[in-house]
Amino acid sequence: MAITFENVGIAVRDLEAAIAFFTDLGLTVLGRDTVSGEWADTAVGLDGNHAKIAMLQTPDGDGRLELFEYIHPDAIETAPTRPNEIGMHRVAFSVDDIDAALGIAARHGCYPLRGVATYGDIYRLSYVRGPSGIIVMFAEDLRKN
Repeated sequence: MAITFENVGIAVRDLEAAIAFFTDLGLTVLGRDTVSGEWADTAVGLDGNHAKIAMLQTPDGDGRLELFEYIHPDAIETAPTRPNEIGMHRVAFSVDDIDAALGIAARHGCYPLRGVATYGDIYRLSYVRGPSGIIVMFAEDLRKN
């Protein structure tokens, strides 16, 4: 059986704010839609499933994020996840300049959980609390500079 990675899906509180955040970081919107109907109920496992969605792609063409904002059923607010919780953890991006990425995030009101760390002489890393509480990791490879 052949298998390839398709995307990471993330439910967001505000689709437009999430799109703005990720496109400012360099992702491109591949498409947008509103989905509902029996097929959506079956695929997702929710009766009356109705959501606005957007598919975004990284500049290298390898990574995709599917963002969705629920119209019905109502989205369920939860406490923001923490890095040590079981389940969906974070979405990570390699960046050429972590300071520039953090500046973009800050313009969206999104800031590091603690700061920027250096892992040996290999990476500068930071976890940011992104839109809708998403944890976003930025990693700058110091060996490329």
